[in-house]
Amino acid sequence: MKKYSELGLLKNGFATQWHVVGALIIRELHTRFGRDNIGFLWVMLEPSLLTLGVSALHAAEGPFMHIGMPTGSFLVSGYTFFCLFRSVVNRSGGAIEANRSLLYHRIVTIFDILLSRAVLEAASTVLAVIFLSLIMQAFDYGFLPQRPLLMIWGLVLLTWISFALSMILAAYSEKSSTVERLAHPMMYLSMPLSGAFSIQQMMPDPFRWYLSWFPTTEIFEYIREGQFDFYESDYTYPAYVLGWCLVLTYIGLISIRNVRKDIHLG
Repeated sequence: MKKYSELGLLKNGFATQWHVVGALIIRELHTRFGRDNIGFLWVMLEPSLLTLGVSALHAAEGPFMHIGMPTGSFLVSGYTFFCLFRSVVNRSGGAIEANRSLLYHRIVTIFDILLSRAVLEAASTVLAVIFLSLIMQAFDYGFLPQRPLLMIWGLVLLTWISFALSMILAAYSEKSSTVERLAHPMMYLSMPLSGAFSIQQMMPDPFRWYLSWFPTTEIFEYIREGQFDFYESDYTYPAYVLGWCLVLTYIGLISIRNVRKDIHLG
């Protein structure tokens, strides 16, 4: 009987926190995009416009970029997903300060605030990928993902590792504003190392070996396999990526727990 009681409490706890995350997502939508002009559509158009700008710069290279990969689909499966990684990590710097008043409520935690932002960015990425893929297909510069489940797996991993990093950055940004200022240039410097604009199969050694240490390069390999059914990567190691995600998540949870004690709500 006690076992069923504990399971019921756990189930209710998860349901409550899920409602909290849902409410925070709606609040974030109102805060970031409001209801003026096209309102919530910006959640999809923001990453889409950035990707279209980068695609226009690469249009002169022709309709194909790498081993028969259409330029549009290559950039959608690269830069659009990198926008997710960059946004989740960069926006975490001021997350605690911007939502300090919400922490008056014991049911709302730093974890919930950061998770809601990560889920929102992941959802906007899915919408942007569909929207951009349809545009690219109309102009013969790309097509819809050919193995969507594999791409979703890559999206889950990228969202997970981004969320884990956001917890660490949010915690240390609360202790030092220097950390938050350094995060933005570091994100831009990480772009060529992330795997968003490269393919492991085509990288010469020893550069391929150096880049393989970055877990995002393997995540982008999964995303590319999901976009192109003819692409099979020999450089994906699930245990390595999951290990990074678990370790960073553990560090992130410890970090936000430690910093919570030092947050003054008054």
